[in-house]
Amino acid sequence: MATKLNVERLNDLLQRELYQYPCIVESVGELRASVRHPIGREHLRPGGTVAGPVMMTTADVALFVAILAHIGEIPLTVTTSLNFNFMRKPSANADLLAHARLLKVGKNLAVGDVELYSEGDERMVAHATGTYAIPPRKPNKTP
Repeated sequence: MATKLNVERLNDLLQRELYQYPCIVESVGELRASVRHPIGREHLRPGGTVAGPVMMTTADVALFVAILAHIGEIPLTVTTSLNFNFMRKPSANADLLAHARLLKVGKNLAVGDVELYSEGDERMVAHATGTYAIPPRKPNKTP
């Protein structure tokens, strides 16, 4: 099944709707998306690690992108829950990569999970699961 939105369109959407987050869509596929969050000094917390809210944001954006790639541009799709497991200290010198996978997409809800990595390291730094509410779509009117 082809995605409804491609990488270019999704990056345009993020710049327009979620401009405060520097996430970049790297790829989308059937029920999947990968997002990069460039890490700079402003994303670190004391102790030289990536701040938890940055990691959570990246996971949230990755799931949002995977869902919209699948259902189309419905920006009012919103997070209803996000569960997060921090597993190891991410690198302060590498971008954060998030690989989202949709487990179920229904009429009103979508559920997925995300694996987060520091670029260049195959060890997962965090794992998240999320549920998103999908707003009702307006029916097509026929004349």
